[in-house]
Amino acid sequence: MYADSGTYRFTLAGLPDPELDPQFYRGVPARRFAAWLIDVAIILCVGVPVALLFGVLTLGIGFMIFPLILAAIGFAYRVGTISDRSATWGMRVMGIEFRRGDGQRFDFVTALGHVAIYTLSMAFVLVQLVSCLAMLGTRYGQGLPDIVLRTTAINRPVD
Repeated sequence: MYADSGTYRFTLAGLPDPELDPQFYRGVPARRFAAWLIDVAIILCVGVPVALLFGVLTLGIGFMIFPLILAAIGFAYRVGTISDRSATWGMRVMGIEFRRGDGQRFDFVTALGHVAIYTLSMAFVLVQLVSCLAMLGTRYGQGLPDIVLRTTAINRPVD
């Protein structure tokens, strides 16, 4: 936090300041949504055949846990891709990535925590709605997992 004309602003010291470097945050909420749609499509393309095969192999019993199979595949996909390059495949297509408050890319533990909080928030519509609204209203465009972990998504800088 720093003082500015008698007011205090929350800062993440390792990240670009949204007011001084707005190009890192411009259009990120819309890109996050588009990336999410791409990721959902990828998860469904992998998850539905796997879930159907599991349902057939278990003589129908597996169909009862169809949503859990999709959730597990989505969880593994998100943790794997985010811990690899700090972005899911959808985020890579959209040119955004996650960064920790110290400016570093996500490691496995941060990715696991972020995806766990995201998955939990997806289980409750109101919580997910609040998270989406937070992305539009917070200084760094942070959703609930980002706020909890002090992370954010930015436009991918040229390395």
